[in-house]
Amino acid sequence: MAFLDTIPFWALGAVIFVLRVVDVSLGTLRTIFVIEGRARTAVVLGFFEVLIWVIAIAHVVGRFDDQPLLAPFYAGGFAAGVGTGLLIERELALKLFVVRFISRLTGVEMAQALAGAGHVLATFAGEAGGAARNLIYVSAKGKRIRAVLDRARQADPDLFYLVESARAWSENVHPPPHPTGWRAVFKKK
Repeated sequence: MAFLDTIPFWALGAVIFVLRVVDVSLGTLRTIFVIEGRARTAVVLGFFEVLIWVIAIAHVVGRFDDQPLLAPFYAGGFAAGVGTGLLIERELALKLFVVRFISRLTGVEMAQALAGAGHVLATFAGEAGGAARNLIYVSAKGKRIRAVLDRARQADPDLFYLVESARAWSENVHPPPHPTGWRAVFKKK
């Protein structure tokens, strides 16, 4: 990357900052894909992550004697990349969660309210301590967890719940989303 040798210090610092934001964001996503067991995607992201990192670190280390102030650009890019990676993951809502509810009173009504909102769920009759309980399992993407919990608490404020990350799932877990934004214009009948 010989052209990086000719640009001014502040521009090189900005390039290094941006490269670090990209490579650390890719690293965050790669880690998430590894945890979810998506090896192919993780391998591709890892390749580009390290390629970008090598370019950035080579310019920082190679010029450290003459331009030690490139190091704060490098460190700042790392910090910004961590936050950016988390924001990207949150927006993509890559993870699927299973929410398990145990309800004493209104399990059936809560299940109907959640199913009416488009959530995929299963209900089971159970008992705890000799008393009847309703067990409800709901799958939801990360973005929708808060809405699922809020709707369930409206139906039964005293329910017990547990949110777990799903490691693998079938492709037919969620109904197709309703089109929003510009896509909705083309979907109207």
